[in-house]
Parts: sequence; C-alpha cells; structure tokens
Amino acid sequence: MTTPTADAAIPAGLAALHHEMSKQHRDALDSYHANGEVAAQIAASVKRTRRLILLGMGGSQAVNRMAEPDYRAQDIRCLALTLSEQLYTPLDLADATVIVTSQSGESAEVHRLFESFGARADVFGLTLEGGSTLARTCPSLIGAGGSEKAFAATRSLLISLALHQRVLAELGVDPAAALQILQAPIDPDITAAADKLQDCETIVFSGRGLRGLAEGAALGAMELARMPAYALEGGQFRHGPLEILGPKVGVVVVRGDEPAAGLCEDLARQTVAAGSPTVLIDASGQDSKSGALQVSVGQARDLAANLALLPPAQRLVIEIARRRVADVGTPIRSGKVTRVE
Repeated sequence: MTTPTADAAIPAGLAALHHEMSKQHRDALDSYHANGEVAAQIAASVKRTRRLILLGMGGSQAVNRMAEPDYRAQDIRCLALTLSEQLYTPLDLADATVIVTSQSGESAEVHRLFESFGARADVFGLTLEGGSTLARTCPSLIGAGGSEKAFAATRSLLISLALHQRVLAELGVDPAAALQILQAPIDPDITAAADKLQDCETIVFSGRGLRGLAEGAALGAMELARMPAYALEGGQFRHGPLEILGPKVGVVVVRGDEPAAGLCEDLARQTVAAGSPTVLIDASGQDSKSGALQVSVGQARDLAANLALLPPAQRLVIEIARRRVADVGTPIRSGKVTRVE
C-alpha cells in the first residue's frame, strides 16, 4: 500500500474531485430550481401510470436506488433497475413511466436502449449534458454545471438526487427539509472515521432505508481506493455474510431517521462485537451505544437524509483512498464515460 506524504503534490485526479465537490451544493440547488417544467411532466406521467422504472448504470444506478424508497412511499410501484438488465432480461415497460439516468447521456447502454425501442411517451431522461443523445431523444431533467470531470461520481450524485427531489415535490412531497440541507449542509469531521478504517483490507457498506447510499459509497471505494468493497442491505448482511467480519474487515453503516434505525444500531453493535472497525454515518438524531464511531449530521429522513449523508460519505471514501493510492482519482482500467457494453 502506498501512502502519500503530507508534502506530496495533490494528484490531478484528487484535485478534480475536490473541485467538483466544492460546487456540488450550489449546482444541486440550481438544478432543483431550473427543472420545474420537465419535473411536472414526469410527475403527471407517474400520477397516471402509478408505475415508475428507474434505469441507470454505475453511480446513476446508485442514485436511483437512493430515490426508489421515496417514490414507493407515495404509493408508486417503483423499481430501480440497471440498464444492462433491461437490455438483456427486459421488463415490459408499456404501462410504466421510465426515467433513464446517465451523467453523460452517452453511455453504451443508453444508445442501445433507444435503439431497441426508440423514443416513446412516458420515457424521460436525467443527465448533466443538455446536448447529449439522451437529452435529445426524450424530455430530460438537466443538471447544472455540465458533466463532472473527476473520474468517480461525486457532484453528479448530489445533483441527480436534487432532480429526483424536484420530481417528488411535483408529486406533492414537501421539499423544505431537503432544500435546507442543500442551502446549509452540515460538514462533520471524518478524520477519525478514516483513521479507524485505515488498516482494513476491505469494507462493507450497509444500510436499510439508505441502502442506495451504501451502494454508491462502496462503488466509490472500489473506484478510488482500488480495494474490495461490498454494499449489503442491512437485512441481507444479517443472512450469512456476517461470517466475513474481523479486524481487517471494516463496516460503514448509514442510517437516517427511519423505521429501521434500531436495526441499524443492532447491526453496528454486532459488527463491533465481532472485531470489525465500525463507523456509523448517521442522520437519525439518536446517540449510538453500539461502540461504533459515530459521524452525525443531525436528524433527517427520506431523500433529505441521503442529501445530508452523501457528502460526508464521499469525503470518507476519498480520504480512505488518499491514504492507499498515490494517484487517487486517476483511473487505470476505466473511463469517465463507458462506451462499450
């Protein structure tokens, strides 16, 4: 493992990540306010079909998974599915509203999807590129500031969450808590959490209502720290994978103010007892007695909890990566836009 010295120049990839994150809250707010018309179109379609399919790949799929529970809470049959699954084991979309999420709007799967069924009613896009194939093919929510330049998704995730929040607002969900978080984010220190996880060989990220956030954080750890990382919904973690626990296996539990908050606490207690360094990234508003290191941002629920916890989770993953990888943020085998299936 290579650990950069404190005096080492900041790698270009890491500098790009910091730059993207420095403007993500502003761009997320601008995106929310600039997309009312298309959001209203999407909401009208969802109110009619009562079925919503969210399609994406990579970080875009993680965002869709973060938003999925909030749509279900509005009595909408919502399912977040990877674009690749839809291409090769497709769902019948005839009676559904579809949102295709892609930062660039140009991934190989986006092209293949529209080749397979073309433009049709009740299909919408969510992208950062207003001139992309996705945005030209269907009415699309467009994130502010253009595509991010850094390799791993950071700013694009927060923007995409804000765009989902705008659709939810058009469906009647009060956006006040989410907007307050974007306007005045809480910025907890993650240094102690990174210290706790520094010597781990792998990390398991887990959540219940915030399972999508866990998936996004695990993806970031694999991309940036080049380490094995897993994302396990809390119930799934309890059904066998606890056998992986031990001093070299870190655990990060994410929880909001949610019905399953107590189950997240119990999981953290068990992973601590098993000897795994455990961090609880928390928006439940509760003090943890699990023995996990708690990183708190106050109290938030639903999509607002994802908006509150995503930036500190990003910073934690980036700090873990910085301590492991000399050229953090510079991909070896991947590109920003995946153009091959």
